[in-house]
Amino acid sequence: MIITAIILGIGLAMDAFAVSITNGLCAGRFKPRHALADGLTFGLFQAAMPLIGFFLGLSFMKYIEVIDHWIAFILLGGIGANMIRGALKKEEEEECTSPFTLKNLLVQGVATSIDALAVGIGFSTELSGYNDAFLTVGIIGICTFAISTAGVYIGKLFDGLLKEKAQILGGLILIGIGAKILIEHLFF
Repeated sequence: MIITAIILGIGLAMDAFAVSITNGLCAGRFKPRHALADGLTFGLFQAAMPLIGFFLGLSFMKYIEVIDHWIAFILLGGIGANMIRGALKKEEEEECTSPFTLKNLLVQGVATSIDALAVGIGFSTELSGYNDAFLTVGIIGICTFAISTAGVYIGKLFDGLLKEKAQILGGLILIGIGAKILIEHLFF
């Protein structure tokens, strides 16, 4: 069960990883606490959502599955569009907004963890009890924390290569992730 939880945690962390790379690209003045805040936010959301889903159970799955991909698409698309707008405005005003604000991190955390809510609903029939559920979501949270924190550093590494275009690229990546989630749910 632990190996399965680790694999699940890595899989669920991929959207958060991509957003974390984007955050690193757009960080501007970067401090290690930014990577920590990013990792903690995504780790907590990726752990909390399956736990919430576990408690909701299968009775609500059909309602959540109908809209989860639209919510993720709208949130990530909106953040991405705002980043692009901010980057274009920055060229005019030389002003940068940090992706590590509480508001941005919370919205990103929700947007990237909605699929984990549906996974948690599936747990209610597959896991043998509360102990298994808490162990699994703990592993998911730890995997996401580690992967997301590393993502910020990877993004920051490439920021020097991309310079002022990093925020536009980051916005396009977020819009792309939102579109990917929407397309996967609508067509596959």
